Amino acid sequence: MQIRQAQAKDAAGIAKVHVDSWRTTYKNILPAEFLENLSYEQRTTLWDCNISDQTNYIVVAENAEGTIIGFGTAAKRRTNTVEGAADLTSIYLLKDYQSQGIGKLLLAELFLHFTQSGYKSVFVEVLEENKTRYFYEYYGARLTKSVEIKISGTVLNELIYEWDHVDVVLEKLIKN
Repeated sequence: MQIRQAQAKDAAGIAKVHVDSWRTTYKNILPAEFLENLSYEQRTTLWDCNISDQTNYIVVAENAEGTIIGFGTAAKRRTNTVEGAADLTSIYLLKDYQSQGIGKLLLAELFLHFTQSGYKSVFVEVLEENKTRYFYEYYGARLTKSVEIKISGTVLNELIYEWDHVDVVLEKLIKN
């Protein structure tokens, strides 16, 4: 298992994880037709752009064969106007690799980046029905707000969490 910063050549591998993990994570949350219509090609184009955008910090998790099986991303959303705050914008893993500590490794790498970049707090947005929210709560994320959003015609509750002390979270991630 290796966690490393994403490179341009990783776009297709990240896109595959993105599509496949959305199909398993959001099954019975988002419309089946929407999930079926997710495209590896479209997501590859998206990830080409994301990787080339220097405001994003993207890491990948590779298995022993060098196949990308997960990724995590960090940035500062345009809507985030809080001084000294950044956003954890995603962590996704293929279903077969979940509950093995890989998400924790990705989270630790992202929080190391936040610390080194001088951020003091971090926000993450997660759908209420996504069980990943419990992972974030375990590592100290505090629910600050709930908003309604619409994806493919479905109205969903999006929860906004905040970690107030990046260094404390990183310490907990490294200890456990």
